[in-house]
Amino acid sequence: MSDATPTQPAAAHPTAPAPAIEVDQLVAGYDGKVVLKDVSFTVRRGEIFFIIGGSGCGKSTLLRHLVGLNPLMGGTVKFFGRSFADAGTKARRDLLKTFGMLFQGGALWSSLTLRENVSLPLEEYTALSPREIQEIATLKLAQVGLGGFEDYYPAEISGGMKKRAGLARALALDPEIVFFDEPSAGLDPVTSRKLDELILQIRDTFGTTIVVVSHELASIFEIADRVIMLDRAQQGIIAEGQPREMAKNSRDPRVSEFLRRGDLAPQ
Repeated sequence: MSDATPTQPAAAHPTAPAPAIEVDQLVAGYDGKVVLKDVSFTVRRGEIFFIIGGSGCGKSTLLRHLVGLNPLMGGTVKFFGRSFADAGTKARRDLLKTFGMLFQGGALWSSLTLRENVSLPLEEYTALSPREIQEIATLKLAQVGLGGFEDYYPAEISGGMKKRAGLARALALDPEIVFFDEPSAGLDPVTSRKLDELILQIRDTFGTTIVVVSHELASIFEIADRVIMLDRAQQGIIAEGQPREMAKNSRDPRVSEFLRRGDLAPQ
């Protein structure tokens, strides 16, 4: 009789959670005109992911298609393993609650106070009482450094404060993903740096996945975990990786020219 220990079946490995975003063979454009084609990438949970490239390369077009503002011309986009395009009305509504969006300029309603602006998604997507909504809106404004400005109107605050108020609204539903479209546009370097610090704070505190469209090198090198670079002529991705490594090692002149312009490129 053998005294060897019987072989035990290998323990099954738990299924890894789906990435925050999976994009496969995406085709995007307007009025039948293709702007981007065969775009594929993933965004990991808790990652700060940048979409970069020169003017007219399709950065904002890609973002609008990711969040469902424009229909896909082809391919798939999945959030946490679930397809947005294939989802039914209720499932799509549930998915919409998992991400927030900060548009260029903040996109605040000028006739509403900051607290009323932040309250809008809470009124649309929750059954909370008016008092609860007001309390949450006040909290979200405090989280972005706008405590005490709840009753101000957008015309009464600076551009940087409008961006932060827009971010408070994007965070109202405690989203798992927040999208930013050129968050530093129109901001001075100091205000832009403070916004970058706030983005880092949100990711580190809440584990939020962050997707940023930007061409600002200071932000790209300071807070991006990973980037994809789009090219207008290519109509798609020409590089992907950690931006400092790409700036140092890429042999593609389009990548080098973009990432090594000015005096911010790593030496």
